[in-house]
Amino acid sequence: MAGSIYDFEVRQIDGEQVPLARFKGQVLLIVNTASHCGFTPQFGGLEDLYERYRERGFAVLGFPSNQFGNQDPGSNDEIGAFCQKNYGVSFPMMSKIEVNGPGADPLYRWLVKEKPGLLGSTAIKWNFTKFLVGRDGAVIRRYAPLDAPATLARDIEAALEAA
Repeated sequence: MAGSIYDFEVRQIDGEQVPLARFKGQVLLIVNTASHCGFTPQFGGLEDLYERYRERGFAVLGFPSNQFGNQDPGSNDEIGAFCQKNYGVSFPMMSKIEVNGPGADPLYRWLVKEKPGLLGSTAIKWNFTKFLVGRDGAVIRRYAPLDAPATLARDIEAALEAA
């Protein structure tokens, strides 16, 4: 079993394989996203957080998923273009994945075991569930889709200041 997020590799939206060890020492916000969801405007708030904190060692990693209400049916190219055009997304977007069930990406299987949801649930309930990961690669906190990105600023600042 993986000990930290740095033990995983993911695929960027352009197809490039990326070891998460590339982000070692940074604070990460991992988010499963969708282009056609009531929470889709959170892309703007996520971009604001990225712009505000990236110089201090912070990154947002977006993982599109089509598992909730068929709200991200497009190709990786279509998703990437949508995010950039509509929300100016410059943070790293990854290839579309599954976050629940037998086809769930190994990273998400690990995240939900590290920080279960309400009543110990390991399922991702909806788009825009967020995981804050510290500089040490350990999951600090899980946030619900309803948690607006701006409300995470205090936790992000605390994680950035932690040794």
